[in-house]
Amino acid sequence: MNRKKAPAASLKQSFKARHMTMIALGGSIGTGLFLASGTAIASAGPGGALIAYAAVGLMVYFLMTSLGELATYLPDSGSFSTYASRFVSPAFGFAVGWNFWYNWAVTIAAELAAATVIIKFWFPDSPSFLWSLLFLAIMFGLNILSAKGYGESEYWFAIIKVATVIVFLIIGVMMIFGILGGEAVGFSNFSLGDGPVHGGFFALVGVFMAAGFSFQGTELIGVAAGESENPRKHVPKAIRQVFWRILIFYIFAIFVIGMLIPYTHPSLLQSGVDNIGVSPFTLVFEKAGLAFAASVMNAVILSSVLSAGNSGMYASTRVLYAMAKQGMAPKWLSRLNSRGVPVAALIVTSAVGMLAFLASFFGDGVVYVWLLNASGMCGFINWLAIAVSHYRFRKAYVAQGKDLKDLPFRARWFPFGPIFAFLLCLMAIIGQGNFSGEIDWLTIIATYVSIPLFLSIWFGYRLMKKSRIVPLDECDLSTDAKS
Repeated sequence: MNRKKAPAASLKQSFKARHMTMIALGGSIGTGLFLASGTAIASAGPGGALIAYAAVGLMVYFLMTSLGELATYLPDSGSFSTYASRFVSPAFGFAVGWNFWYNWAVTIAAELAAATVIIKFWFPDSPSFLWSLLFLAIMFGLNILSAKGYGESEYWFAIIKVATVIVFLIIGVMMIFGILGGEAVGFSNFSLGDGPVHGGFFALVGVFMAAGFSFQGTELIGVAAGESENPRKHVPKAIRQVFWRILIFYIFAIFVIGMLIPYTHPSLLQSGVDNIGVSPFTLVFEKAGLAFAASVMNAVILSSVLSAGNSGMYASTRVLYAMAKQGMAPKWLSRLNSRGVPVAALIVTSAVGMLAFLASFFGDGVVYVWLLNASGMCGFINWLAIAVSHYRFRKAYVAQGKDLKDLPFRARWFPFGPIFAFLLCLMAIIGQGNFSGEIDWLTIIATYVSIPLFLSIWFGYRLMKKSRIVPLDECDLSTDAKS
């Protein structure tokens, strides 16, 4: 009696339109907005912060439209690694894939370390080890269930963040016009001191870097496209909302903070994961007479941190799985369970997240800074890879005689968009060290260590495999996803 061979397990296309929209939306709203925005305004003034965030927002818009064109044409959970391999070179794709995995795997640990600091707002004497273990278990549980488990959790995390920002904006506008919290403030804080731009060029560059970190996460839509029910419909819809999302949730929020809180306010410079009481959102809520603001914002920021860790676990697991399928990682990492979850890749990624447990031995804030410095540069490298891959894809598409009208989604302003994004990313990478004033070489090394690591992986693979840049007329433009 012949038995039919069971079909091979595969990733499940389970993300609906609402999941894709909220994954894209939630990816850009986090501690960068709730905490770093205060430091940005204190460093460069309200006008300087607006200029820096607007410039980075424009860059991210072009990057996301580039990614949208790639992800709708070839939805693949390998995303950046797959595109870089096909349209640039296998060696470049290998380096990009491992860079992306490392970036988000370490981010899990960084966010867990941050969560233990935040939770001590309520439980100051509790052990960090137990909180790290609990939060890691929650993230692992949400990801081991199914892709839909991640999608649903991220949907609700995003709802909390979006609701908080909307309430903040409504209350802030009412305060600006004097409807709530006293007299109308007008533009007095914008003209304070040497405002609206304060601190000179290097302060502006520093805020530009902070804004770049704040927006990292929007690119996760490219990974999620591989498990979307209808990527050619859902991805463009999510991408098109990027510009308005950035305008409303970042630019408008920073404008409101700058209007209501003087950039000379001493608490703005103290904003951090270990001092939620001086988040600029908290300051505005307290100014409006909402005494419970610190506790509410602490809960929201905790949900943001867990959301970032949850997203990092999902994205790094999928990219590691896709690389294993392509022969760029050990084959056993490509194993899927019956629910289409790459369990082996998830376990390995979670093991890296366990680095957060070091927080209980070396001090929470110290470990958080170490981990953040280790992964921060990687995000800009990923963005560079998107810009280069899209530029090469479009050139190859035309070189092979294909009609641009057949693309399911076409990025506007080509080639200006990817070139502009590439140059701004390069400027951000070069300016990371901020060489003004006294130079801290340990910080410089921690900041730039990702670049030689990336280059050594890239050129090492190139030498070992005799890899070369793929000629435009040989780029693989087939639409069969490898996931």
